[in-house]
Amino acid sequence: MAKSFDYTAYPYIRSPDQDASEPVHHPVVVAGGGMVGLAFAVDMAIKGVPVIVLDDNNQVSVGSRSICVAKRTLEIFDRLGIGDRCVEKGITWNTGKVLRGDKLLYGFDLLPEQGHKRPAFINLQQYYVETYLVERFAELGIGEARWLNKVTQVTPGDDHVALTVETPDGAYQLTCDWLIAADGVKSAVRHALDLPFVGETFHDHFLITDVVMQSDFPTERRFWFDPSFHKGGSALLHKQPDDVWRIDLQLGPQADREEEMKEENILPRLHAMLGVDAKFTIDWGSLYTFQCRRLERFRHDRVFFVGDSAHTVSPFGARGGNGGIQDIDNLAWKLAAVMAGEAGDTLLESYDAERVPAADENILNSTRATDFMAPKNATMALFREAVLDLAEEHAFARAFVNSGRLSVPCHLPDSPLNTPDSTAADGHKPGSPAVGAPVT
Repeated sequence: MAKSFDYTAYPYIRSPDQDASEPVHHPVVVAGGGMVGLAFAVDMAIKGVPVIVLDDNNQVSVGSRSICVAKRTLEIFDRLGIGDRCVEKGITWNTGKVLRGDKLLYGFDLLPEQGHKRPAFINLQQYYVETYLVERFAELGIGEARWLNKVTQVTPGDDHVALTVETPDGAYQLTCDWLIAADGVKSAVRHALDLPFVGETFHDHFLITDVVMQSDFPTERRFWFDPSFHKGGSALLHKQPDDVWRIDLQLGPQADREEEMKEENILPRLHAMLGVDAKFTIDWGSLYTFQCRRLERFRHDRVFFVGDSAHTVSPFGARGGNGGIQDIDNLAWKLAAVMAGEAGDTLLESYDAERVPAADENILNSTRATDFMAPKNATMALFREAVLDLAEEHAFARAFVNSGRLSVPCHLPDSPLNTPDSTAADGHKPGSPAVGAPVT
């Protein structure tokens, strides 16, 4: 649990549904009250659709988690009513540096044009985003968040979905027209439906640490290959609000999880990076291995999967949380339109047709980044070293250096919602921003 953040325990409140003689029916239920599930609930509430959010916890995410909020996500947050709060609290950045050892390979600027309303990225701890969404959902007053309500069984029917929900007072049943599974990479809904989660698991361990310190490091993304302070691995540094700094260190596949998480083993690594006299406190930390996996389909009749329950990627490129927010932005208006009788069921099929390719794009980029940072074999390692050698002297090679291709909106060239154009504009695809044509 992050020490710099004041966690609120949301109260468990017994629902009248728990005392009903028959399962109570609701139009829409969301399993999972994390960032993606809450964003969906807020989006539907804005559209006047009440949603029941069921979450097995009673607080926002422990630790900073997904910190890089992309420009497209900020635009969605503007629509949901939390964009200004996020930008005001967050750390804005548009630039970064990639280093090899202690030598600068190149710098980059993700948003060189002037006049954009939102930056390329902000860094903001996930617990802040979730707090803003909880408060926004309550402010709208349409729908209900039920804490310490864990979905344990899912039974799809022809015209409804039946759920069993565990609470501190025991289990109860309810039904709904539509179930949104936003319950994360270990999705209970996905397991209940016995759906395969296909893809690749990476075995390298990465130590993720948040430290609180006063520092004049620039506000930018800084990534090292084989730095002098962490030979043989990679390192990443990002500034967050509240004088918190995110440090990622690659430890390799043989790392002992229990040993590496001991403070006496973390501190020497951090001092090697920050300096032997650096003054800091550890705010939060975790040790990860990463996966790039997804469901074959994100719609299963009346059950829709969003976020990590549908697809998961490595964090390099910030495509996980941002991809999940793009999921709900795609789904919410379609479901609301169908529920209002303004569109037919085929509109809902376009969610799968649009978001599965988007997930594939994110998985491809995340897999390539992880393979470049943690080569699986000698051939891949040789390729990486050759690219880094060339990049030190030749600008053309820097395009092949991969420390994470950062999240951008996904193109939709094959969406079933596209209509034929009489003329095609070169370089512009459906789903893409209109480059060079700012709207004010």
